[in-house]
Parts: sequence; structure tokens; C-alpha cells
Amino acid sequence: MNYMEEYQRWCESEEFDEETKKELLEIKDNKEEIEDRFYKELEFGTAGLRGIIGAGTNRMNKYTVGKATQGLANYILEQGTQKKGVAISYDSRKMSKEFSMQTALILCANGIKAYLFKELRPVPELSFAVRNLGCTAGIMITASHNPPKYNGYKVYWEDGAQIVAPRDKEIINKVRNVTSFNDIKQITEQEALEKGLLQIISTEMDDKYLTTLKNAVLNPEIIKEQAKKIKVVYTPLHGTGNTITERLLKELGLENVYVVPEQSKPDGNFPTVDYPNPEDPKAFKLALELAKKIDADVVLATDPDADRLGIFAKDAKTGKYMDYTGNMSALLIAEYRISQMKEKGILPKKGMFITTVVSSNLAKAISKYYNLECIEVLTGFKNIGKVMREAEEKKDKTYVFGYEESYGCLIGDYARDKDGIAAVMALCEAACYYMSKGKTLWDAMIDIYEKYGYYKETQVSIVREGAQGAQEIKDMMTKMRNTPITQIGNYKVLTFKDIDKDIVKNMQTGEITKTGLPQSNVLYYELEDDSWCCIRPSGTEPKIKLYMGIKAKTDEEATKKLEELKDAMLKIVE
Repeated sequence: MNYMEEYQRWCESEEFDEETKKELLEIKDNKEEIEDRFYKELEFGTAGLRGIIGAGTNRMNKYTVGKATQGLANYILEQGTQKKGVAISYDSRKMSKEFSMQTALILCANGIKAYLFKELRPVPELSFAVRNLGCTAGIMITASHNPPKYNGYKVYWEDGAQIVAPRDKEIINKVRNVTSFNDIKQITEQEALEKGLLQIISTEMDDKYLTTLKNAVLNPEIIKEQAKKIKVVYTPLHGTGNTITERLLKELGLENVYVVPEQSKPDGNFPTVDYPNPEDPKAFKLALELAKKIDADVVLATDPDADRLGIFAKDAKTGKYMDYTGNMSALLIAEYRISQMKEKGILPKKGMFITTVVSSNLAKAISKYYNLECIEVLTGFKNIGKVMREAEEKKDKTYVFGYEESYGCLIGDYARDKDGIAAVMALCEAACYYMSKGKTLWDAMIDIYEKYGYYKETQVSIVREGAQGAQEIKDMMTKMRNTPITQIGNYKVLTFKDIDKDIVKNMQTGEITKTGLPQSNVLYYELEDDSWCCIRPSGTEPKIKLYMGIKAKTDEEATKKLEELKDAMLKIVE
């Protein structure tokens, strides 16, 4: 694609409205901006769409959203499942409401029933709704935790999980085959309603979803016992989280729930944070100020679509609020829930603990202790959902817990994506339980380390934006793939996995076996002493990601070893 020719076409063709043309004419003298908007099409990948909002082929706008929806509609019609319908939700981002209505109407114009949430709702409730309504698919308009200028479009299938192979590639091909924006079918909202093709999802879905979550509580009586004592600060970071979270916690009986007032309302500008991501401690600034003011026990934050959860918990010994990584918070929930299930005699005999290749090895230790099968999948919760679906179909294994290090977990099989709302509930329940034992959540975390070992992990992202950046990321991966690495810092490399080539190489013997995982651009290094490193390009952002983890006997030793490993890995990659 010649980007200047495509730019001129968008400025002149009758396919595009005057507002779009006006926006593009304003950048006519900015060659760099024109190139970034038009050097490629915004790719409908295995996670759907995600990009900066604006006019252009490489942007999120009504044309790129329309093309994606028409391609998906063509696929659904080919499958013959249009009567089952598609559930659609959206978050608080700019244009989310508009994109969601546009998506619904394009589906309706194709004769496909669309169930559209009346107001913004979180990802986990969409996943739940797809299953509850028996839909053929689901769509979430969100860019998750990206900066405010982004939006996105995630596609789910009938099991409530994001699409996986081979269906993802089949849908991608259908989207690519929509070569003209004139091929996108249209219908008015009034006509869609009159034909019964557009149905609005009311708050009844909230009731069903929250009832399901409350039924997953293991110790409701302990929550009630500690209800007056425990203090919880929660922030939805201007996203969807507080459409239902505060209600859930109060219905569980908690009396001291403080929602950060400046961040309680949905706002796509995210005015109080630079980056609405609970992985970033800076996003907790206002929540921690409130926590210190009221002497809170636990501080919780969900991202804009509420599938991720971040946590700080007070250490009673020092009075400090301690930051948890995604591995730590999920594994704290896992240890609490699994130990309680075992104690109550309800832990399944053929239970699954599903994790990802870039998550903590502590998951394997917990699985082994409780005699659960630990299943590792590629990054992306859709891969956890795929294992859940296979088990559901075969009826040979039972899902117990699943998580990925990027601050997301799922405590039950009612949905097929990360659930930050359920994670808030589970952590509050755990806090009440440990409080009844005279312990804080931080005490509980230390107990886990003392029991299994001090596992520590970190992640480093190297950002490379634009066309040149994309090539640099590609070159980094090629260099790592083609360079035999036998030592990283103080550790020998035991095995090297090139998941894209389905190769596992024993670095001592040279023996080569298969990974058994789907093809993905991921390189993994298993090191001595239960340590590891992994590198992959992000599927949604212009960055290459480095992951690493170690195990030590003390917290101090773990911190030192992890920092050394990180430095060593950065030297090799850059």
C-alpha cells in the first residue's frame, strides 16, 4: 500500500464522510503523521482490533470497526448461527458507546440478532452473558488498560472465550475479504428494534452474574463476622468496574467499602491517571492517599474493562502498603481458595490449575502440593479458555483455577475470561478469613513464600513505535532466535524453546523435541535453580516484552537474583 495514495483516496472518495476528510486535511503537511495513519491497515488479529482512535487505515474508526464487523457477520452467516445472536458490551473509552451501537446495527443489517448492553459493563460480565444467553459470539469494545488515545474490539465465541485457532484465522480471512467500505451493510436503530433484531440487555444480567459470583464464596459467614472491622478501598480507574463492584461487596455484607470518589465515574479521558493500568503503582496514587487517611486494610484497582486487578495490602508490622504483582495476587487467591476447598472436601480429584508460560513457577509448586494438574498454555487468557472448553466437552477434568501474570485470574467456570470483579470479591473474602486468624493479606503472602520458596518475577517492555519500530522488534526476535545462548547472567541455559518453530532444545545434550504448543512468536529459556526467561513481541502494543523469574530462600536473596537476571537479559536483547 502506498500510504500517500491511500491518504488521498480517504480525502477525496465518496466512501468517507466530511468529518473524516476534515480531520485528514488538517494533517496534510505532516508527512510523518500521514505515514503512521496509512502505512498499513489496522490488523484484525487473533485478539481483534486495537489502535489509536482517528481517521486512517491504521486507526480505530467507524470504517475499520465496520469492516471488522461485516467480516465477522459474513463468518457467522456462513456458520448458520445468526439466530443465536451476538452479545455486545463496551467500556468507558472515547467512542466505545458509538462503536458498540454501530457494531450492533451492522450485525442486525445482516440479519443477525444483537444483544447490546444498555450501559457500559465489564469484560467478565460480557463473557458470562454470551454463555447465559446462548449466543454464537460476543464483542467487547475496549482497549483494556491502554492509554486514553486507544480503543479496541475483542471477539468472543459461544463458550465465552476469545476466539482461538482455527476459528481466529477463519474470521481474520473473512475480515480481509471485505475490500470496500461500501460492502458494509447498514440499518437504522429504529428498524433493527422493530424487526426484533436489536435487543437491549438490562440490569437483569447484573443480577444473574452477581448471584453466580456470590455462590462462589467459600466462607460467607467469615465475611459477615469481619464485615464491620475490615476496611477496603477500591478504584475502577474511571472504567466499568464500579457499575457492579460496590454493589457486590455490600451485598456480601462488607460495611466499610470506600470507592475513590475522583475515579468512581466512567471517563474515557482518565483525567486522574497517566495510564489506567493497575499494573502501574502510579495509578494507585489517589487510592493509597484515601487508604492512609482511613487506615484501610486492602487497596484494590481494576482496569477500564475490569478484567485485571491490582492490589496493595497493609503490612501491620511496618504500616506500609505493600504492592503485589499479578503473580502474587492471583497466587494468593489460588492458595486461599484451593486450601479451603481441600479443607471442606470439595477439591475435585481431577482438578486443573491452568497457567501460562510466562507466569510464576510458584503455580506449579501449589499444584503439586494439592495434587492438581498444572497445565501451561501460551500467553492470553483465551488459551486458558480453550483448555476449559475441551475439559467441558470431554467431561474428564474439572477447572479449579486459572491465571496469567498480567493481573488476571478466573475463580470459576461461569465465564471464560479474566474476571477482575470476582478477583476483588475473592481477595476481600481472603482478607476477612486471614483477619479472623489474626493475620493480614501480607502475612498470608509471606506464609506462602515460607511454605513454597521465595518466587519472584518481573517484566520489562522495550517500546518501539511506528513502522521503523515494528522492524526493530522483528530484528530483535530474529537475533535472539538465531543466536545460541548457553548462559544468561549467573545461570546456565538448560533448555531453549522456540515455540514458533515448535522446538525444545536440550542445551546439554543437543536433543530436540516438540513444545506441543500452538505456533507463536515466543522464545523461552529454562535456567538452573528453577529460574527462567522469556521474550515475545506484544500482540496489542508496539513493544517487545521480556519476562523472567527466579526462586530463592529469602526475600532479599530473591530481589538480588532477579535484578541480576534482568540486567543480564537486557544486555543480550539490546
